[in-house]
Amino acid sequence: KLFPDGDVRVIQAHGRMARGAAEENVASFAEGNYDILLATTVIENGVDIPSVNTILIQNAQAFGMSTLYQLRGRVGRSSLQGFAYFLHKEEAITEQSAMRLQAMADLHELGSGFDVANRDLEIRGAGSLLGTEQSGMAAKVGFDLYMRMLKKSIRQLRGLDLPMVPRTNVLLPDGEGSIEVSAGPDDTDNAFKIPKSYIPDHEERLKEEGAARLAESTTQLVDLTNLWKETYGPLPSSLQSKLKTLHLHACTRQLGIDLVGLDDMGDGQLDCVLRSPGLRLRHWANICKSLPRGVPTKGLDVVFPARFSVTREEFEIKGGKKINLEALAARSNFGDDDDEEWDALDQEEVEAMKEISSAVNVKNLEEVDLEQYPRFVIKNLGAVKVGSRVDILLKALLPASKVVYENQQSDKEKARVAAELREKREMMKKVKKENDAVARRRLGSLD
Repeated sequence: KLFPDGDVRVIQAHGRMARGAAEENVASFAEGNYDILLATTVIENGVDIPSVNTILIQNAQAFGMSTLYQLRGRVGRSSLQGFAYFLHKEEAITEQSAMRLQAMADLHELGSGFDVANRDLEIRGAGSLLGTEQSGMAAKVGFDLYMRMLKKSIRQLRGLDLPMVPRTNVLLPDGEGSIEVSAGPDDTDNAFKIPKSYIPDHEERLKEEGAARLAESTTQLVDLTNLWKETYGPLPSSLQSKLKTLHLHACTRQLGIDLVGLDDMGDGQLDCVLRSPGLRLRHWANICKSLPRGVPTKGLDVVFPARFSVTREEFEIKGGKKINLEALAARSNFGDDDDEEWDALDQEEVEAMKEISSAVNVKNLEEVDLEQYPRFVIKNLGAVKVGSRVDILLKALLPASKVVYENQQSDKEKARVAAELREKREMMKKVKKENDAVARRRLGSLD
């Protein structure tokens, strides 16, 4: 009845076809040149053929609700009555797949996408937010409490959860250490640029400049410049000077420093203040553990406002002097189980991110009440001659920034290994499930 002439024209569409072939076949089917389109799930999105009113989905029990919903939506896109047939293998039906298919049967009204998503959430559970499991733990304890527990666990596992600054506003005299692009014809352009004589090709030069600006660490910058030396030859002295500034900015971003400038101490001495809104005593204690001999870098002092210390007094850690790390950790107001303390930490993080995002608009350190924020201090940097300040800043910040970067790389590697282990476990579960299904079918055939 469907094909009275007995001549059925069939065409295929799947992901293993040559480039553009699947699109051409779908277009040919849409034009009416064929009667049946035999396809994989590549057609679940972006296919709108009003003349098609029937779809048969084989092994429907193996698909998720989103895929089933999208495939069903390929038909019934005109005044013609649409029909969707979900074909499944009885022996392969699980409890969840049966619930998915039942949901497809129940939710067929126009605009039922939100209801489908809700039903899917009910079936699978709210989930393990950091993993692949759908355990539903969030539903058991409540979302707010679950998020608080999650944040607390992350903080306890990660001693160096410093918020990375996307951009540091350096306000030293004569634009030293700045990489800001000029805002107008009267402003000095301090943007990092590679000399045309070093990389003549315009597009290539722009590409390498972008790569240098986006480098997240001094290690990445060193690897990049070594590549330049191999490709383009020795670095010119003007480029070496500019690269030092980029190294400085890589260090300040790693250490959460959003503002750098000279502060008059009242006696004619100009100290360099480097504000780090997200820095906490626990961060500096963990960094110092990994520094040579556990001693903070000489010449780099750290000051914490009173509100970040259990003694409620401003606390200064001198660079180059041995410190009691246990006493330093105890002095921090981090680690208690008091919910109010954890809520306060959450609020502090929010405020820190606000300050970091607004730092780019600061034109002078006098606009900011520096005593309210954690900060690094390099004494009497104003007495150093212009052109040498970046070197001193870089020497002071580099050891600590390397510790932070190495810690982050270690965390990434642990996360990668954990993800691989989860994938292997899931694969083993899947293989076991398939083997069990095969065994059950064999037993059934013997009966």
